Amino acid sequence: MSPPAPSTVPVFSDADDADAAPLGLEMIYRNERHALVRFITRYRSNPEDAGDVAQEVFLRLAQSEQARSEPIARPRAFLRQVARNLLRDRAKSASGRGERMHVPFDEDAISVANEVSRLEARDSLARIEAVMRRMKPKTREIFMAHRLDGLSYTEIAERTGMSVSGVEKQMAKAMTMLIQFAGKD
Repeated sequence: MSPPAPSTVPVFSDADDADAAPLGLEMIYRNERHALVRFITRYRSNPEDAGDVAQEVFLRLAQSEQARSEPIARPRAFLRQVARNLLRDRAKSASGRGERMHVPFDEDAISVANEVSRLEARDSLARIEAVMRRMKPKTREIFMAHRLDGLSYTEIAERTGMSVSGVEKQMAKAMTMLIQFAGKD
């Protein structure tokens, strides 16, 4: 009877063996991937991002293995350090993008656009107020209850003692007046 096979396969059995490095990388990947993703997730809230970063970490590990003559002595520590560096680089990159996207506040450029918008809004509001004053009190009350208070036609009908059809007709009158008179330039 032969002795049982060892339960753990050494990560790198022989540094000179050409097949050892791929087998070693595969074993490192199998043994460390989940722990690395958990490690990265602690620094990032999005698990999908953590998986992407982990993939990039293993890519860098594979690239560094090609350039090395000796295996990495502590792959877990190496992976975590590469992950920290990647997270730091991504944070710097995101910060830089934020700075590049920042628009400096120029009071003159913004104030002209804001002044035009403000005047147009004030004019529109004045026209709407004028139309609202022209409406009959019942029509105005129904319009306000629906548009401002968010009441349904049924709720307005119950509140006013009208039929739902009557509420619909009053809303139609209010909308027609607003379109005719407030929409004019």
